[in-house]
Amino acid sequence: MYLTLYKKVEGCIVAPNMALTDSFLTVLEKCRISPPPNTVGERSLPLTFLDLTWLPLHPIHQLFFFEFPHPKSHFIDSVIPNLKHSLSITLQHFFPFAGNLIAFPGQNPRKPEIRHVEGDSVALTFAECSLDFNDLKGNHPRECNKFYPLVPLLEAASKASDFVKMPIFCVQVTVFPNSGFTIGITNKHALCDASSKHCFLRAWASIAKHGTDELLLASGSLPFYDRVIEYPKNLDEIFFNRHVIQTLDENHEPPPLVISPTDKVRATFILTRARINLLKKRILVQLPSLEFVSTFVLACAFTWTCVTRSRFRVEGNKGGHENEVERFGCVIDWRSRLDPPVPQTYFGNCIGPCFATISSTILTGNNGFVTAVELVGKAIRETLNNKHGVLKDAETWLERFMMHVPTVTVAGTPKINIYDLDFGWGKPKKYETISIDYGRSISVNVSSESPEDLEFSLSLPAKQMDLFSTIYGQELEKIISKEI
Repeated sequence: MYLTLYKKVEGCIVAPNMALTDSFLTVLEKCRISPPPNTVGERSLPLTFLDLTWLPLHPIHQLFFFEFPHPKSHFIDSVIPNLKHSLSITLQHFFPFAGNLIAFPGQNPRKPEIRHVEGDSVALTFAECSLDFNDLKGNHPRECNKFYPLVPLLEAASKASDFVKMPIFCVQVTVFPNSGFTIGITNKHALCDASSKHCFLRAWASIAKHGTDELLLASGSLPFYDRVIEYPKNLDEIFFNRHVIQTLDENHEPPPLVISPTDKVRATFILTRARINLLKKRILVQLPSLEFVSTFVLACAFTWTCVTRSRFRVEGNKGGHENEVERFGCVIDWRSRLDPPVPQTYFGNCIGPCFATISSTILTGNNGFVTAVELVGKAIRETLNNKHGVLKDAETWLERFMMHVPTVTVAGTPKINIYDLDFGWGKPKKYETISIDYGRSISVNVSSESPEDLEFSLSLPAKQMDLFSTIYGQELEKIISKEI
């Protein structure tokens, strides 16, 4: 979940940083990929308030690292044609990715939609990079700005006769000769949530690997486009009029991918199943009333505690932390929890927020981790078990997103195995959510080494990252070394 609104930011690094890009990135080809002719035609997809919620927020940038120990010539001859062809076939089934967000500004604006017309396409860039592939795909702290030229930026809006057309998805594939390549994707969150996007990526990978969409068609995993979610229709009007209408006109520009301060680094930490089990035992000893604590809650609470403590050490006494509150936020997939439920292949956004709040003093105290586990678990349970329905207070979601309190949010979910993608050259060796650089999000996924382990990535100023790493290691050893 990402909480930064569209805005221009001064004094920050903007991606792509042209001086930096020119020194190590060479564009090989820019092209546009459409579905096969006459396979989609003109189709539109209405946006629900669950999609409109995300329109004022920045795009999502993701990056996959694949090993490919071959020269550039082999990449050009084999990978490029394959990815072009397979993307075209995939877009036949996932037409919104090739479409545009259509807005209707003016005297009588109406709700935007995603529209595809014959000839619509996805911008696809192929590039070559001279940086160290193995260094970039590591877990150790690496400079954030090295990653920015590897993810594409959405094109600007264009004006038609009575509407504004905004691209919502683009791709960049970058080769590191004799080492590997990356697939970088960028999309507006209003297009879809992680579940829908992973279905698209798995379909693309399957078609690239097998050369046909036969397995996709036989799998029963084609997207379900009908807008069957039942909710009070005034929510559409509330979100459109209150948050969306002022952002959608011909001057609309996707925000730059920015980083402030400029010394941010990103690093990945692995929480193994063995250590997860030890942490669970410790928590259940201290909170015997808990019958169950999930791995997700445990990992997020531990990371939240360590991030906050590292921030306090960097800020010292400047923050007045004794009077602060800290928030943790994540999103929950509602597909199976709505009444009535909707298909798991429902395309679009079908997620809602969940927040836990705690005082800064308690979170950074001796029992901060234990209390965080209790509060995060309670917040998720209460959200799921709300007798008034999961959409209760939905009209306040965006205001709660934007509350001006220190908030650590989660991007990704371990329920989706982001590493289970094979385009024909093996599964990814590393995955990065580049857009966590916008704010205080952490990326949480299953590990590339084992689906039993969790990995989480952070983007922090370099000094805070050093402190976080130290605190993380010390607190983990202190907790699991105690006798149980």
